[in-house]
This record gives sequence, C-alpha cells and structure tokens, in this order.
Amino acid sequence: MDKMNPLVPELIVTDLAQSLAFYCNVLGFHIEYQRPEDKFAFLSFHGSQLMLEQDDLSDSPWRVGPLEQPFGRGLNLSIQCPDVRALAAAISQAGLALRKPIEERWYRQDDHSHGELNCLLQDPDGYLLRFTQSLGLIANTQLPSD
Repeated sequence: MDKMNPLVPELIVTDLAQSLAFYCNVLGFHIEYQRPEDKFAFLSFHGSQLMLEQDDLSDSPWRVGPLEQPFGRGLNLSIQCPDVRALAAAISQAGLALRKPIEERWYRQDDHSHGELNCLLQDPDGYLLRFTQSLGLIANTQLPSD
C-alpha cells in the first residue's frame, strides 16, 4: 500500500473471517495489513480502500445506534472495478446472487455524461456494494438513445 486514501470507510462486521473470505476470495480484495488482536483488517481493491472490524459488542463511541441486519442502511459504496463482467462471473461462481444485475448507465455531468457498467451486491452483513466500470465521458449530444 503506497498511502491511505483521504476517505476510507470502516465497516463493523459480525464475523471478520467470513467477511475476509467474501471480500478477498470472492471479490478479489487484498489484505494490506491486519491486527488480529483487534479483529481488524485494512483491504484494497484497484485503488479503493476499506477497513473491516469485527463488532466486539461493547459500548463504543463508534457505534451510534444498535446494529441490526442489514447493516449500512441508506449507504452504498461505489467501487471502481476494471472488469465488472468478470467480477459478476466470480460472484455467480461463488454461488452468490447480485442484488441488481449489470446495467449500462449514463450520468449527466454538466454538458457531458459519464457512462458506466454497474451492478449491486450485498456483503455478508448487508452492506450494499456498487461495482462500476467506466465507459468514458461523452458530450450529451452523443448519448445513446433508449
């Protein structure tokens, strides 16, 4: 790991070993470092970074309310991916289902639009992960018609 990104989400998980198997073995994240004594791991994925820490069920200023499944309600993590189709195939091969299949979407950015392939998946604790693959930037006058 060259450096820590300016914003790195840290997710409280119920079972760190299960989460590491999901993020590393299925999705292809890499463990940058761990603190097993704290049940903590710092992960990376093509420049994205994520911290996982197993809930120790004690009172903590880091927990703002009771944790109930699915965790992370109202939050989705958008993660850039070099090949969304290959990732979706690995997810399917692991016997997991996408919450939303791959779709092509174009999002307006002023007088241009950014295209991406994206799909949604929930992790073992219910956090919503949106994997995106860029299709580039085009002038709005060149948008594909529906």
